Amino acid sequence: MTTRLTRVAGVTLAFGMSVSALAACGSSGGGSSSSSSGGASGSAAGGSGSEIALLLPETKTARYEAFDKPMFEAAIAASCSTCKVLYYNADQDASKQQQQADTALTSGAKVLVLDAVDGKAAASIVARAKSQGVPVIAYDRFVAGTDYYVSFDNQKVGQLQGQGLVAAIKKTGKTSGDIVMINGAPTDANAADFKKGAHSVLDTSGYKIVAEYDTPDWSPDKAQQWMSSQLGAVKANLVGVYAANDGTAGGAIAALKAGGVNPLPPVTGQDAELAAIQRILAGDQALTIYKAIKPEAEDAAKAALALVNKGTPSSTTTKEGVPATLLNPIVVTKDNIKDTVIKDGFYTAAQICTGDFAKACTAAGIS
Repeated sequence: MTTRLTRVAGVTLAFGMSVSALAACGSSGGGSSSSSSGGASGSAAGGSGSEIALLLPETKTARYEAFDKPMFEAAIAASCSTCKVLYYNADQDASKQQQQADTALTSGAKVLVLDAVDGKAAASIVARAKSQGVPVIAYDRFVAGTDYYVSFDNQKVGQLQGQGLVAAIKKTGKTSGDIVMINGAPTDANAADFKKGAHSVLDTSGYKIVAEYDTPDWSPDKAQQWMSSQLGAVKANLVGVYAANDGTAGGAIAALKAGGVNPLPPVTGQDAELAAIQRILAGDQALTIYKAIKPEAEDAAKAALALVNKGTPSSTTTKEGVPATLLNPIVVTKDNIKDTVIKDGFYTAAQICTGDFAKACTAAGIS
């Protein structure tokens, strides 16, 4: 685990240096930007720098507004003071994202950085952009036909979740029993990879998958409703819950508690949301997957600036013919919170160890 963390930190530094080393776009001047979920925002003082559109998919997952957006904007500003980031959030609406992409192109965006609501529907965004000579970066979620893709090894994410769930169940002493799977949105290409990776572990684990659900829109409420609907059939022999991300994990845990399941079975997650880290400390969630967003956002910014300057982004692999960079995910449990999300500055101990979680932090050696 320490080796992986060191590698992620090294990648972060390398990306940061690479972004800073890029030639600035346009004339010198200060830059700033701000957000709006309904449309574009931002301004660049002092001239006519290139416009780069960042299209994110939704706000239910905390990471996009809290981390991806500001980290991407900061990376662009560090290397191109007059570049303008046009920011959009689609609120989990593929049609809205299409309209936002059209607006960005009409506004003169030179590159689209696209985290698609629906990977298949987003093909029309890519086609229109290419018809206007505008390259598209698939950010976090793959879209076929784009010019570059940066994300994490998503099948590996699922494998790590599956392995972590099996290990957590075994720690409870259960050698057999039932698992339910709460997968991600059926419109998200990444969700299919998470599910495939998890199945590669769970299908041969000795535990039985008795129910499975693809969660529309990654909705925690829908995950909670589905988990509640299954309790009558699965409660007696339930030993584990695979939840594809921390939002669906929170919904599942709420349903389990409301249904009188005690003790809670191990539950997985993903994204290292603050609430999930606190649930892990409290013993309600077994693990999450930490995907260091800073190097991902910085790599996307580096690639966008390369494309603005008619260059070619650096890549480490390909996916369906698209040049790609895939970063390493990290499992976070109670034992390594201090050495992962806190050490990386993703959260401070003060942010985590609030109120009722203070005692749990002390017990975990976090202060």
